[in-house]
Amino acid sequence: MLNKFFTVVAVTATLLLGACQDQASAPTAAQASATSVSITTIQAQAKGFSVGVPMSARTVYVFFDPQCPHCTALWEAAKPLKNQIRFLWIPVGILNPSSVAQGATILASQAPEAAMDAHESSMNANAGGITASRDVEVQKAEVTQNTQLLNRFGFASIPTIVATQAQTGATITNEGAMSTTALANFLGLQLPDKTAAASTFKP
Repeated sequence: MLNKFFTVVAVTATLLLGACQDQASAPTAAQASATSVSITTIQAQAKGFSVGVPMSARTVYVFFDPQCPHCTALWEAAKPLKNQIRFLWIPVGILNPSSVAQGATILASQAPEAAMDAHESSMNANAGGITASRDVEVQKAEVTQNTQLLNRFGFASIPTIVATQAQTGATITNEGAMSTTALANFLGLQLPDKTAAASTFKP
């Protein structure tokens, strides 16, 4: 009976580690006043950087906070799939003051994918991420706008994925990190190899 109790606790803890939340806002209040999630609005208002197939007919939009460990996990999980689709990574700032500055620094980089890799490597090493640049006021405003958009949609956690379902064309969303396998299934993509199939979420 005791072993069963600890198993339940462990599973619950794992589920709770799937996403980061903005502790300053009440999810129920945000969701009650939310506007409908619109890919057209994201395309018009969000500022992010592309990874993957530039001319892909489908784009996966990922709202992430640079200080979120679950966003780090999703960044790694998405890598095996980037040759099949275009990801647009959209930085927001909801966790701490470093979030906006680091997100702006990544946006301002001439090689944002490489900057993101360097940042996430630092996060994985518990080193806090990349050093924020000073002259990124324009990009800080863009990160703030991204955050406002995320809030308007009523999302309470990051990472948040918004995409189009391949068969139905419907808008689909997910809050929280996913393994490569789960992400591929969610997006309707093929797993490229056995390594990807074995990928698991590691916060």
